[in-house]
Amino acid sequence: MQILKTPEQVYAFVWGLRRQGASVGVVPTMGALHAGHLSLVNASQQYCDHSVATIFVNPTQFAPGEDLDKYPRTLEADLEGLAASGAAAVFLPEPQVIYPPGYSTAVLPPDVARCLEGQYRPEHFQGVATIVLKLFHLIPATHAFFGQKDYQQLRVIESMVRDLNVPIEIIGCPIVRDPDGLAMSSRNRYLNPSERSRALRLSQALDRAESQLATGETDPRIIEQQMRSVLDGGDSHQGVDSIDYATVVDWRSLQPVDKISGAVVALIAAHVGSTRLIDNRLWPRTT
Repeated sequence: MQILKTPEQVYAFVWGLRRQGASVGVVPTMGALHAGHLSLVNASQQYCDHSVATIFVNPTQFAPGEDLDKYPRTLEADLEGLAASGAAAVFLPEPQVIYPPGYSTAVLPPDVARCLEGQYRPEHFQGVATIVLKLFHLIPATHAFFGQKDYQQLRVIESMVRDLNVPIEIIGCPIVRDPDGLAMSSRNRYLNPSERSRALRLSQALDRAESQLATGETDPRIIEQQMRSVLDGGDSHQGVDSIDYATVVDWRSLQPVDKISGAVVALIAAHVGSTRLIDNRLWPRTT
């Protein structure tokens, strides 16, 4: 596996593969890799002839006071995992390479970025859209792989690629969970044992939502109320500490629906201790 640190190196490497007629998948990450990230590399290996991963903790998607400085960095383990998964190369740029002195351009994210995360983290998706578009320019891949755990991010990137005619195919990949149901996340490392136990409320609330949808409930308000009840923990006092949102919305636009008559997604953002966690569930699952 090659380690590439400059735009010139990664562009030449990937374009060299493309000139030979090969398909190339790119897996953008911020490092602190877990099995969910590596599943994206595995998916890329199945779709494409070659795979390239990126590791870059992007400062522009963190607001002041968020966890940029303490975001976990596990580079040696990350490189070992990527190599074992078959990645042909990893792009490992320094921040000043991506954002040189005088940098002042940013991407205005699409409308689907305005709700949910866009309300609680208003600067986040501009940073995401900007770095992803920059990576797509630097890495002329045929396909890009993103996890559905960051569901709104996936929709933002799909919309950006469509709206700006970026010549790359976006592939969304299923959420990878621990055996107890907790969605894998780099931020799970912040949880102590008690907090990790309470974090299971997110997947349990989504199980409740899915159960109600499966029995034919069509009122999103009833489902949302049930999700919040599970998140709160009831009399057990074993719930999350606070809820940003627990909602059921249209699966594509992420806009509220008055009555569930088609595909929807249930999304949760909640705080456990000092850690903010997100999770989601598509219904029906085949969508």
